[in-house]
Amino acid sequence: MNGTASVAVAVVFAGSQTVASTLADRLPGDADVIAADSGLRVAHALGLHVDHLVGDLDSAESDAVDAAVASGTTVDRHPADKDATDLELAFDAAATRGARHVVLVDGGGDRLDHLLANLLLLASPAYASFEMEAYCGTARISVARGGHPPRTIEGPPDSFVTLLPVGGPARGIVTDGLRYPLHDEDLAPGTTRGVSNELVATSASVQLTSGTLLVVQPFAGAEEVGTHAEGVR
Repeated sequence: MNGTASVAVAVVFAGSQTVASTLADRLPGDADVIAADSGLRVAHALGLHVDHLVGDLDSAESDAVDAAVASGTTVDRHPADKDATDLELAFDAAATRGARHVVLVDGGGDRLDHLLANLLLLASPAYASFEMEAYCGTARISVARGGHPPRTIEGPPDSFVTLLPVGGPARGIVTDGLRYPLHDEDLAPGTTRGVSNELVATSASVQLTSGTLLVVQPFAGAEEVGTHAEGVR
């Protein structure tokens, strides 16, 4: 995990398919655990107690909700007709509860629109002051923002790293430790130039002057996938 011990951390579970049990070893043990609706089931499958449950609860099983409440989980129930997804409400709850570092766990599912919306939420300007990262399906994702300190990237040598600009151009990008370096360069939304870069060693970094990047790495269970890449060049 990136971040420091002084940063309050929340692990937020999206309503999704269950995730590999080994992922629990990668999550911070002292985090506030928040579930968005049926994310309650995903958290429980990892053996984690949910501190706070958020959403319209149209997907969470009522027996599971009752059991969670009996075990001390607090619930913030919203109407079904609302202007934000359950996950956005869960992110807002994390902020209200004092988190400044949010780790999303999303096992994916059959709703591509939900997955895309969840990933864009990570990069939302509303959370620009937060450290945002995620484990989504087979990917590990972190957010690098303009004007912030360098974002550390860790993984096996030769494993993939993809840099995707979102919300506008990412400018003044400087990377260190990647096979195809960027030296004060820009990436425009929709470009594929940042796809399938590679780690040279076990650690690299990326920094930019303005804009936002999603830093995407392959992830399988508790281990990043180390794969030699031809890449998109």
